[in-house]
Amino acid sequence: MNFKTSSDTQAELDMSKLPVHVAIIMDGNGRWAKKRLANRVKGHEQGLETVRVIVRACREIGIRFLTLYAFSTENWQRPKAEVMALMMLLKMFLKSELKEMQDNNIRLTAIGQTERLPDDVRSLLYETMRLTEKNTGLRLNLALSYGGRSEIVKAVQEIAVKAKSGELDPSEISPEVIAEHLYTKDMPDPDLMIRTSGEMRISNFLLWQLAYSELFITDTLWPDFTREELVEILKDYQRRDRRYGKV
Repeated sequence: MNFKTSSDTQAELDMSKLPVHVAIIMDGNGRWAKKRLANRVKGHEQGLETVRVIVRACREIGIRFLTLYAFSTENWQRPKAEVMALMMLLKMFLKSELKEMQDNNIRLTAIGQTERLPDDVRSLLYETMRLTEKNTGLRLNLALSYGGRSEIVKAVQEIAVKAKSGELDPSEISPEVIAEHLYTKDMPDPDLMIRTSGEMRISNFLLWQLAYSELFITDTLWPDFTREELVEILKDYQRRDRRYGKV
C-alpha cells in the first residue's frame, strides 16, 4: 500500500484549522473478525495495527492530542479469555511502541480506573508514562478501564469533600471547577470525535468533554480504518462551522 507523505497530506489540509484534540471510539474489531470467520482476538490484533497507523498519522499531520477509547469499564464484563487477550495486547503495544514514542517525541498518558488493570499491565503502563512524560509532541491518551459516568461521579465526590470541609463554597462550583476534577483536567476538550463501525452512540465516552465536539460516524470497521480516511474526515471537519450555540 502506498501512503502519502506527511508533506502531501499537509498540502491537502488547512494547517490553521486542524483540530487540536481528536478522540476516537475504536469500534468493530469483533465484527471484522466475524466477517472473516476468525477469532475475536484476531480482530483486536488487527485493530492494534490500525492504532499504530493512526498514531503515526496524527503525529505527522500535527494533531496535538489523540484520545483512544481502548477499554471501557463495561468491557470488564466480556469473557475472561477476551479480557486477558486485550491486556496481553496492551502490554505488547506498550513494549513495542516505547522506542517510537521516544524517537518521535510522543507522550503517553492514560485516563480511567487504571488501578483495576492487572498489576503487570499497570506497572508497565505507569513506567511508559514516566519515560515519556517530558516529550512535547503528540500526546497519546489511552482511555483504559474508562467510563464517562464514573469519571463524573468521581469528580462530584471530590468536590463534595472539598465543600464539606469548607475548602470550597458550593456557590463557587462552576463548569470550570467540575472540569478541573476530571481525568482530562490538563487537556482541551476534543474538537472532533470519530466513531468507527457505524454505531450511532457515544457509549459512555467523555460525556462531559464532548459537549461541543464535532462528531463523525464512519461505517468502516476499526481494523480497516486508514490514514487516508482520517485525512478525509479532517477535511470534512475543516468545512464545518463551529458556532458553540451562537449564531
